[in-house]
Amino acid sequence: MSGSSNAATARPTLADLPLRPELVGEEPYGAPQLEVAVQLNVNENPYPPGPEVVADIAAAVATVAGRLNRYPDRDAWALREDLARYLGHGLTADQVWAANGSNEVMLQVLQAFGGPGRSALSFAPTYSMYPEYARDTHTRWLTAPRRADFTIDPQEAVAAVKEHAPDVVFVTSPNNPTGTAVALETLADICAAAPGVVVVDEAYVEFARTGTPSALALLPDFPRLAVSRTMSKAFAFAGGRLGYLAAAPAFVDALRIVRLPYHLSAVTQAVARVALAHADEMLAHVDLLRTERDQLATWLSEQGLEVAASDANFCLFGRFADRHRVWQALLDRDVLIRETGPDGWLRVSVGTHEEMATFTSALRQILDDPEISARKDAAR
Repeated sequence: MSGSSNAATARPTLADLPLRPELVGEEPYGAPQLEVAVQLNVNENPYPPGPEVVADIAAAVATVAGRLNRYPDRDAWALREDLARYLGHGLTADQVWAANGSNEVMLQVLQAFGGPGRSALSFAPTYSMYPEYARDTHTRWLTAPRRADFTIDPQEAVAAVKEHAPDVVFVTSPNNPTGTAVALETLADICAAAPGVVVVDEAYVEFARTGTPSALALLPDFPRLAVSRTMSKAFAFAGGRLGYLAAAPAFVDALRIVRLPYHLSAVTQAVARVALAHADEMLAHVDLLRTERDQLATWLSEQGLEVAASDANFCLFGRFADRHRVWQALLDRDVLIRETGPDGWLRVSVGTHEEMATFTSALRQILDDPEISARKDAAR
C-alpha cells in the first residue's frame, strides 16, 4: 500500500526519465508569455474579429456542439474547398491541406519526406522552429547563409542545394525573423535544382508590399513544390490554430498518410470556415498594418539603427552590443518585444497606432541613455 501511495505522488525530474538523447537539455519552444500593457513579440494581428464575425463564430460553434459526440470530418473537405477558393490560382480542394497551425503542416512534411537518413535545408537566419521539426523527426538539419541584407543569393542557394542534395528545402518568404521576401525567380531556381521537395513558407505573405508575387504562381511548373500559409497572422485568427498548404494532389496525399486521425476538431473547422467567409473583414486592417510597418521602419532608421527590409508585420532592428539589456529596458517600461534573430538584433511586431507610439516613446528613452547609445555604436 505504501509503495502504491509513493508511486502516485512521485515527481521525477527530466533527468530521471529515459528521454531521447537529443532532447536532453532542450527547452520547450515559445516566446515569453508575460502580462504587459503592450505585447509586440509574436507577430499577431492586434485587431480582434468584429462583432458580426464573433456572432457568426458563436453560432457555428453552437451548431457543431450538438454533434460533438461524433468525430469530425477527418479530411476537412469543406474547409479545404473554402481555402482553395480563397487562394485562387485555379486550385481545388484536393490540392490543399489544412492542419493545426502551419507548425503541424511543417511537421507533417518532414514526417512524410524527411526522417532518418534524410536531410532538410534552409537559409539562415530563418524560422527558429525548423530545426526543432527536424530534430523531432530525426531529419538532419542543414543551413546555407543569406547575404548580409538577409536576401538569398540565387547562385549560392542553387550551389548549396546541389552540394547537400536535401530531401526537403524550406524557403520562408517573407522570412521570419527578418521580414525579407524572396524573388520568384530565385524560388524557381531552387525548385529546379532541388532533388526532393521544396516548401515555400508564406505565413506573412498578405503583408507583402504591393506587387510581391506569391509562390503559388509556380505550382503548375514544379510538381514537388508546396506553398504553406497560416490564418494566424493577417487573418487575426491566431487563437483558431489553422495552417494550410497548397501543392499537387499527390503531395497532399503524402501528408494524409502521416496525419493523426481527426487532427482538426469540428470546432476548429467550423470557426475557420466562418473566418474565411468573412475574409474581407478579417483582412481589413492589413493595409493599415503595412503603413504602420513602413512608418516604424523609417522611424527606427532615423534613430540611427539598422532595419531589415520587411514585407511582414514586424521589423528586425539593431544592432546592439547587449540586445538583452535593451529588451529588458523595454519590458521595464511595459513593452514586450522579441529577442530573436542574429546576435545584436531585436524584432518588434507591428501593433496598433497607440501601441507603436508607446513602443517608440519607450525606445527613444532607452536610446537616449548614453551607455546604451555607446554600446549601440560599438556593435556596428
